[in-house]
Amino acid sequence: MIEAINVSKHYTLKEKKRWFRSEKKTIEAVKELNLSINKGEIIGLLGLNGAGKTTTIKMLSTLLKPSSGTITVDGVDIETNPMEVKRKVNMIAGGERMLYWRLTGYENLIYFGKLYGLAGDVLRNRCQSLLENMGLGEAAHIPVERYSKGMKQRLQIARGLINDPTYLFLDEPTLGLDAPVAKHLRKSVKELAHQQGKGILLTSHYLEEVEELCDKVYIIDKGIMVLEDTPKNIIETFVKEFRVTVEVQNASTEQIHSVQRRIHEKGASFVSTEAAGGFVFEVISPFDATPLAASVCFELGLDIQRLETKKPKLEDAIIQMSEGLSA
Repeated sequence: MIEAINVSKHYTLKEKKRWFRSEKKTIEAVKELNLSINKGEIIGLLGLNGAGKTTTIKMLSTLLKPSSGTITVDGVDIETNPMEVKRKVNMIAGGERMLYWRLTGYENLIYFGKLYGLAGDVLRNRCQSLLENMGLGEAAHIPVERYSKGMKQRLQIARGLINDPTYLFLDEPTLGLDAPVAKHLRKSVKELAHQQGKGILLTSHYLEEVEELCDKVYIIDKGIMVLEDTPKNIIETFVKEFRVTVEVQNASTEQIHSVQRRIHEKGASFVSTEAAGGFVFEVISPFDATPLAASVCFELGLDIQRLETKKPKLEDAIIQMSEGLSA
């Protein structure tokens, strides 16, 4: 398990003043952060730009030293034994950073493998295996500058796995990718966690991706942890509105009034408009009113042409939460 306890990071900057004078200014990027990542678990780390996500990842991966607090990886302190920690972790960034375009995919992996002390047949076999697993076997000896975006991102994942890490930090892994390629990468992330048992920390601006992948989410604001919970619980806490849209044909005004009355009796709101050959009405409620709307229409003998449920998403919850924080 990775465990961060009361971790803070501050920077001291010199701020220029008039007449060639300057003053020191302290910036607190992360403040007393507590966080844990278990093996086989996907954790989301969310926050606006400047919230402290990148600083947190850099501290967890030993690239930055915390100003205070402790971080351990499987019981090993990152400050007292950073080399052992580096063998257990790796980072995969979205976009096209951290690759050498003039080298082939195979040569890139050889280079990064040597940085982790791998050599000989062990390194060569691991590179070939990773390229095959990522669907890059036939492109292994092609310069990376000729790869598509999707191929480059798959190579990024292979690079991140070169040291067979126990824990992976994924920073916007599907950034700029087409939908089919992003879907394939999400599948790979699930397999890494749930089949290979790797602990994964994910940052992403695509909240649907976070909702789909993450077992738990941490939300930070201005360097401070403001919430830790599952996506499901976050949605249920901050979003109190379900919307069900129903289109019916050959309905009378009296029947629609009957629907409205029954819906109101159950504590839900009701809005209707006339449509070609019938009515479209929307039920707004703090619970999923799909069964209620369907049963009322069935009891009144209405011909349902369309029934759609808009269930609240993590994005809706984050918006509601952000409005509360800024209020």
